[in-house]
Amino acid sequence: MIEQSVNKEIFEDGVPMPGRIWAVLSSALTIFMSCIEGSIVNIALPVLATQFNVSSSASIWIVNGYQLMTVMCLLSVSFLADLKGFRKIYLSGIALFVIASFLCAVSNSFTMLVICSAFQGIASAGIVGVNIGMLREIYPKRLLGRGIGLNAMVVSVAAVSGPSVAGAILAVASWHWLYAVNIPFGILALILGYRFLPRNEKRIKAEFDVWGAVLNALLFFLLIYSLMGYAHGEKPIFVIIQLAALPFVAVIYYRRENKMKNPIFPVDLMKVPIFSRSIFTSNCSFAAQMLVLISLPFFLQYVAGKSPAMTGLLITPWPVAVLITAPIAGFLLEKIHPGILGFIGMTIFACSLLALTFLTADSSSLRITLNLVACGIGFGLFQTPNNTTIVSTAPANRGGAASGMIGVARLMGQCFGAALVALFFKIVPDQASSIRICQYIACGFAVIAAVLSLSRVKYAVPGEK
Repeated sequence: MIEQSVNKEIFEDGVPMPGRIWAVLSSALTIFMSCIEGSIVNIALPVLATQFNVSSSASIWIVNGYQLMTVMCLLSVSFLADLKGFRKIYLSGIALFVIASFLCAVSNSFTMLVICSAFQGIASAGIVGVNIGMLREIYPKRLLGRGIGLNAMVVSVAAVSGPSVAGAILAVASWHWLYAVNIPFGILALILGYRFLPRNEKRIKAEFDVWGAVLNALLFFLLIYSLMGYAHGEKPIFVIIQLAALPFVAVIYYRRENKMKNPIFPVDLMKVPIFSRSIFTSNCSFAAQMLVLISLPFFLQYVAGKSPAMTGLLITPWPVAVLITAPIAGFLLEKIHPGILGFIGMTIFACSLLALTFLTADSSSLRITLNLVACGIGFGLFQTPNNTTIVSTAPANRGGAASGMIGVARLMGQCFGAALVALFFKIVPDQASSIRICQYIACGFAVIAAVLSLSRVKYAVPGEK
């Protein structure tokens, strides 16, 4: 009876207290678990490459497989959530993630680990694609901005705290625990979610577009894998075929979605300048971030001679800086245009990434720490206003689409960054040089993100009077 009365109030003013606290905790645990998995393995890639006797570029398939499957499924799962309900898809995603994590933990071959990581990616799509939409139901309208800011902070911290968490785990246990650690947290999130997440019955009346979903998956597959394929040694002829097919699939997909009343890919939202520029800005920022977070552990371990545990400790200041800065950015957003705030953040980020290129094997731990603190400050100042702009630009009935595109933007950037690292590790014989190139390219992406962010100043902030 209590649950029924609670759920009657949900659509009027969010989940009532104290249930809201537990619903938020479930959401935070889930999104953190999903997002951190894409980066937690980064620091262990040298260890895994040695363990399974594969090359450094091949080992990145563990990260790429996870992210690629998430990107391919994300928008389709977000659309499915609009049809079947956020709660059902969200809880299914958590359950599948726990199962896939267990299978990763017991993997005894490189192939099995890559396949199980891919299933983790599918589960992650069910989490990331629904997350923002679920927050709209959890929080009262007056507190939605606060909820989105907290969510952005969790995502940002998760994206960069993987190395530090991995370093702590590897200091006392084997790499298997990088996956096994997800299981108790996933089960807790599932229990809390089942009990406290709103039973959202606000669904659109439409049929699931199967062909649209197929084209969506194919488009993102070709977009990412065409670069991944060459980096991982695929025959050039197959890469050329993929690149040739990409524009044809893109045109067919766009024309189909442009005619749909409820498109899987939000063509309508992408036509809004401030929305599309915010998406591209997010792409560039996360590409820069992933380029550094994958290449930096190789530099610290192979060039500077640091242990995996020490590598994790050295990178820890980055997520700590994000954790502190993200809430501050939410406060500043009330007084500063998000385009300006994002420009300041990305400028700091770009300068910090440029400073990384001057690090040597003899650089002190203090210098490395201060450098990464600056990276965290810059990224924290940028991410919260950018995500808030994306969400607030979309109409209320398109919240699922906005949520999906936030995830797509982040994961596309991360996939592209990871693929570029694999590419330069392959084509540049000297690993120290390939790492340096990755850092320069990361700096370039941050500069592009800063320029794009500043270009949004001429547009009115959504909701501004």
